[in-house]
Amino acid sequence: MKTKTQVCIIDDEKDGRDYISLLLENEFPEIQVVFQASSVEEAYIYLTKNTPEILFLDVQLKDGTAFDLLSKFREIDSQIIFITAFEHFAIQAIKNGATDYLLKAIKKIDFIIAVNKALENIKKNKNSTVQHSNQNKISLPTLQGFKLTNITDIIRCEADSSYTTFYLSDKTKIIVSKTLHEFEEHLSEHNFFRIHHKHLINLFHLKEYIKGKGGQVVMTDNSILDVSVRKKTDFLYKIEHLD
Repeated sequence: MKTKTQVCIIDDEKDGRDYISLLLENEFPEIQVVFQASSVEEAYIYLTKNTPEILFLDVQLKDGTAFDLLSKFREIDSQIIFITAFEHFAIQAIKNGATDYLLKAIKKIDFIIAVNKALENIKKNKNSTVQHSNQNKISLPTLQGFKLTNITDIIRCEADSSYTTFYLSDKTKIIVSKTLHEFEEHLSEHNFFRIHHKHLINLFHLKEYIKGKGGQVVMTDNSILDVSVRKKTDFLYKIEHLD
């Protein structure tokens, strides 16, 4: 079942809150009004514990302004639609991250455009989050299909001819019938480094470096791996400049 988009209405006039609620009910059945308030204090108490996806915010409230309310927060992760009787507040509204602003008396067409803009922004933000999440995963083919694995869970990869073994933080391992080279370029973008022709390691799982001709590394799974002589300089430079 699809969850409804949650909306909060902050307006010092009951008629204003009722009108917005009615418009939402008639035009946007996928939206649910979860909270209403008429003052900065009431809104502040609610918003410290809740984050509505859309916030209708009247500029002038009983005990202050919308800008007084917003100044109490470092950031509010909501689509904010300001409501005002005065057009000169528009610039200040935009500076405070307005998705849109509506002039009283609110026209239905302007209201629909503003809400659709907010819904589109919400959709874009969710897609961006999913995309970012997917960028932090890697698909590892198995005999049964594939396993979608968090890159941060990979401690190291070990080459064995045309196979690669992935060692994970939960102490499991996945053997993939692909060469280590086929994964190296992609994983290097996530702070992996090939210390040896056999070993590609996640630098965030590095515990210790032991000096030597090439040296050795100790990983978080307590494995001890050789660093090749020709990779030593680049490896130490990478460690010093780790993102």
